[in-house]
Amino acid sequence: MPPTRKSEAASIVSDLEAKGVRFIYLQFSDVLGVVKSVTIPLEEFPDCIEHGKWFDGSSVEGFVRVLESDMYLKPDLSTLVLLPWEQDGQPAARVVCSVLTPEGELFAGDPRTTLIRATEAAAALDYRLYVAPELEFYFFLPKDGDAAPFAQDRGGYFDFSTGLSASVRKEMVRVLREMAVKVETSHHELGVGQHEIDFARDEALSNADNLITARYTLKALAQKHGLTVTYMPKPFEDMEGSGMHIPLSLFGIKAAQNAFADPAGEYGLSETARRFLAGVLHHASGMCAVLNPLVNSYKRLVSGFEAPVYVTWARVNRSALIRVPRVNPQKRHTTRLEIRNPDASCNPYLAYAVILHCGLHGIREKLALPPPVEENLFAFDAVELSRRQIVRVPETLGEALDEFEKDVVIKEALGEMLFNKFLEAKRREWRAFCRHVTPWEKEQYLGVW
Repeated sequence: MPPTRKSEAASIVSDLEAKGVRFIYLQFSDVLGVVKSVTIPLEEFPDCIEHGKWFDGSSVEGFVRVLESDMYLKPDLSTLVLLPWEQDGQPAARVVCSVLTPEGELFAGDPRTTLIRATEAAAALDYRLYVAPELEFYFFLPKDGDAAPFAQDRGGYFDFSTGLSASVRKEMVRVLREMAVKVETSHHELGVGQHEIDFARDEALSNADNLITARYTLKALAQKHGLTVTYMPKPFEDMEGSGMHIPLSLFGIKAAQNAFADPAGEYGLSETARRFLAGVLHHASGMCAVLNPLVNSYKRLVSGFEAPVYVTWARVNRSALIRVPRVNPQKRHTTRLEIRNPDASCNPYLAYAVILHCGLHGIREKLALPPPVEENLFAFDAVELSRRQIVRVPETLGEALDEFEKDVVIKEALGEMLFNKFLEAKRREWRAFCRHVTPWEKEQYLGVW
C-alpha cells in the first residue's frame, strides 16, 4: 500500500475508533437490488482497503457459476458513513463496495458497475445525470402472517398529523440526514399509513448508493417502534399503490448548467431534453421490467389510482407516464422530467442505467418527440387511443419481460451477462406465479366448477 493510502486508512480507523465503531458493513447488491453485506471488525478494515475482501460470488443471485465463484469487494471510501440507528451497543458503519474479478477488473455482473459505465457513457457526451427520487411506502402492523395498514394513521395527502407514524417519519429524515443522505421533504400520502420521503437532487451513482441503504434504514427505524415498512407496490387491493417517481435532469459538464433547460422551448425544455424524453418513451415498455420488476408491480399500474398506464408525456396530466413539472422562471436550473411508473422494488443502479442509456439513445439518434397529451387518458376509449397511437404499458410482468428481451438498447445498457441473469431470474419468478393457485381463484371457481 502506498504511504498515502496507509496514512488514509490509519486516519479513517482512528476516527471510527474515536466514535466507538467496532464493525464495518461491506455493502453491495445483487442483480435484483437486494442488499448484500459482509461484516468485518474495524481492525480488518485497513487490510480490506488495500486488498479488498474475498467472497463466494456463486451464492449471490445473478452473479457467477460455481466454477467462477471467487470475487472480491473493493470499498469506495467516499461512501463510508455511520449507522446511527444501530442500538445494540456495538456501533457500526457501512461502506459501499464495487465487485471485482480475481484479476482486479470491475465485474460486469455487478449492478453498481453497470451504472458506473452508464455514467461514463454520458460523460463522454459531456453529460451527468442527476436524480431526485420520491420514495413511497406504507407503515403496517404484522397480523397473523398477513399485513394490515396502520389504522391509527388515517391522514390523507399532505395532511398534517401528530401520531406515531408522523414522529417515526421525522426520525427517519433526521437519521438519513445524519448519514449524509440528502432529503428534501417528507409528507403523508393518500393511503392509510402511507408516507413519502423525497430525496434532494444528487448525482445518480451517489443517490443509488444512498437509496439502497435508505430502504433498509427505514425498515430498521420502524421496527424500533413496533411498526413495519413495506415498499411493495400494491400491498392493499382497494388502496393506492406505492411508487417511486424519479425526477431527473442532465447537466452539461463543461457548461456547468442544466442541459434540459431552455426558456424558449415548449414547457421550458431544450432540444436535448426533448430527444432524451423521446428516447425514454421509445423504450418505455422494455424498461418496465427493470423499473417495475415484481409480479405485484402491475397491480399498481391500473386505472383509478393515479398511476400511469399509457406511454405519453404531459405537463399537468398526472395520468401520463412522464411529466414535465413547472419551475420557477428564476430557477431554470431545476428543469426536469419526472418518470412516474417506477416503484421502489426496482434496483436503482439498473433503473438509472437503463433510463440514461435510453435517453442518450434518443439524443444520439435525434428521435422525434410525439405531442404531449394533456387530456385525461383514462377517459379515452380504444378508438381514440388507436387514433392517437397511444400504447399501454405492459399489463403483467410476463408482458414486460417479452418487451425487455427484444430491446437491444436495454441489453447494451445492462451488458449481456447482467441482462441474461436478470431475465433468467425474472422469468423464473413469473413462471412460479403463473403456477400458483390464488385464494381468489378458489373463491370464484371451487364450488362452481
